[in-house]
Amino acid sequence: MRIAAIALVAALPCLGQQFGLTENLAPNLPTPQLIVEKMLEAGHVKAGETVYDLGSGDGRILIAAAQQFGARGVGIEILPEMCEKSRRHIKELGLEGRITIVEGSVLRADLRPADVVTMCLLTASNERLRPLLEKSLKPGTRVVSSEFPVKGWRPFAVAHVREGSLEHIIYVYNMGNIR
Repeated sequence: MRIAAIALVAALPCLGQQFGLTENLAPNLPTPQLIVEKMLEAGHVKAGETVYDLGSGDGRILIAAAQQFGARGVGIEILPEMCEKSRRHIKELGLEGRITIVEGSVLRADLRPADVVTMCLLTASNERLRPLLEKSLKPGTRVVSSEFPVKGWRPFAVAHVREGSLEHIIYVYNMGNIR
């Protein structure tokens, strides 16, 4: 255990070199597939729309948006290994013309083309993103947040989804009516 802790501490400077540790906004935990589908349904994703997934991980939200809803997708992911993993999977599925994965920080992303933004981040991360979202997103853009609200915004819908013994909460905001 102690060796693992020493190795982690030794690796921290390397992890922070490209974007800085403060720009990694959430742990790398895959969103359950049921929640992915419920998020896209709650966000009223339509064919031809562009879904941006902030902290896209393995790309599962974007893949579902393309396959089940006919949407296009852009994933913003800070971890290089997750970018490569999702790009490989997207290529295997023949979706590389509809989904793009951008390696970078969501805090520096150009979100203006988004029709829907999905995120599975922490409340504090949502607070950090709020100014960017308010500045970048056009009225009518939907923001769908799994589990954690965006403080100061009023959701137009809140979905409660039961998965086994767990209850998940999905917050949906419309940028034309957040206050």
